[in-house]
Amino acid sequence: MGSFIESDRRKRLRKQGVHMKETGEHFLKEQILKTRVAVIGDVMTDRYISGSVRRISPEAPVPVNLVTGERFVLGGAANTAANLASLGCTVYVMGMIGRDGDGKILTDLLQKAGIDDRGILCKEDYHTTAKIRILGARQQMLRLDFEEKKAPDAEDCRAVMKRLEQLFGEDLSCVVISDYGKGMITEELSQEIIQAAKNRGIPVLVDPKGSDWRKYDGAYGITPNLKELSDCLGQEVPNEDRAVAEAGRKIREEFHLTHLFVTRSEKGITAVSENSVIHRASEAQDVFDVSGAGDTVMAVAAAATAASVDMETLLELANCAAGIAVSKVGTYQVKREEVLEAWMGRGALRMEYRPLSWEEAAEKVRRWKEAGEKVVFTNGCFDILHRGHITYLQQAASLGDHLIIGLNSDASVRRLKGEERPVNNESDRSFMLAALRCVDEVVLFGEDTPEELLRVLQPDILVKGGDYKPEEVAGRQYAGRVEILPFVDGYSTTHMIERIRDGKKYES
Repeated sequence: MGSFIESDRRKRLRKQGVHMKETGEHFLKEQILKTRVAVIGDVMTDRYISGSVRRISPEAPVPVNLVTGERFVLGGAANTAANLASLGCTVYVMGMIGRDGDGKILTDLLQKAGIDDRGILCKEDYHTTAKIRILGARQQMLRLDFEEKKAPDAEDCRAVMKRLEQLFGEDLSCVVISDYGKGMITEELSQEIIQAAKNRGIPVLVDPKGSDWRKYDGAYGITPNLKELSDCLGQEVPNEDRAVAEAGRKIREEFHLTHLFVTRSEKGITAVSENSVIHRASEAQDVFDVSGAGDTVMAVAAAATAASVDMETLLELANCAAGIAVSKVGTYQVKREEVLEAWMGRGALRMEYRPLSWEEAAEKVRRWKEAGEKVVFTNGCFDILHRGHITYLQQAASLGDHLIIGLNSDASVRRLKGEERPVNNESDRSFMLAALRCVDEVVLFGEDTPEELLRVLQPDILVKGGDYKPEEVAGRQYAGRVEILPFVDGYSTTHMIERIRDGKKYES
């Protein structure tokens, strides 16, 4: 009897899984494109200064960061708006900026992202909030904040509500209050927004700040992380299912919330509702930077709520998108296509990989660079992958945001290495390289050098291994700069093949 019960359980779980996958697919392919979201809150700019650290300053015991580039991205409430836009939603943003350089950068970025910024209030006596992050390789070293906390006056609040009323008449799907504690979200304004939306049956989701959540009373949902939940409760909440559920119930009831979404780092997300508590663990990820990951969760939760997606699917979608966000360096707007690809690939083994054509690779590089992301290129035969290869590729990837590999074709390898090479054909070599987390894409070339391919791709950084001098590297004129990385001693494909042929065992 027990086997029959278990069998039925498996069938039920499988059916639920199929339903969830189909629901998520329908949402990502169709529903999300019809969603219209207003984001109200503290808008800001995020500036990333990237460099490499190779020595300690002789003036003080601090690392010297040789600056190689910088980029500006939307931050705070503006990043939430950018995430929603990147997911395919129609987005309207409201907040305050100063009549200054950072304000100009912010509005330019909003317009470039296709976000309606007619609700932005430009103030003469206000400095736009800006955060500067210093990166060495792909790790954050230091952050500098420029901010001025300022609440909107009565006229500003009337302007916000007038704009919101206009959007209510344009089939607005959802409202997001993105509070970063910089002054924009006062209790009076927050309550006015929540009540106005409730009167029209439009859900309001809140990204909270501080310990006093009275300003969010009556919201449809709030998305705190574990620390924010603890601050509100006035005591530390352990990252355990039962403790989070108990704390969530207290907060949900106290502030008359429909749902509470608690983000719990590696333990995923917990949703606390009137009659249920649902925990969804996150998937294992290589975490490079958690900056803006909460904004990604909020964007997915808001869009899915607007589309009436069931709670279990909503949480899985949010986990899926957050996993992509934390694997990137810096504040990153996850794209709908990325989430869809990850969603459709969940639970499936990658059984094949097709290298990109030159045209496909060039288009990807163009999109990455337009987004302000640094593209790293390296090339090689990579016939039998070994530790030296992996170390080299990881080091190359650490220099930028995306690593694309130019792979010698079989014919090219034979010319360079002899008729008995390659041991693995180009299809197998492409597949193995693409399976590495540090590698974004692979593209084949049949020439002896990748110079012509580099002319087409024009990456930011060209990486070469060994004892080359930068001026000796073929195709260097088509890259922003050249980096030479040393090979790991003791690892060589040729020597490995010779040991196998000679029947020699590895000696430690």
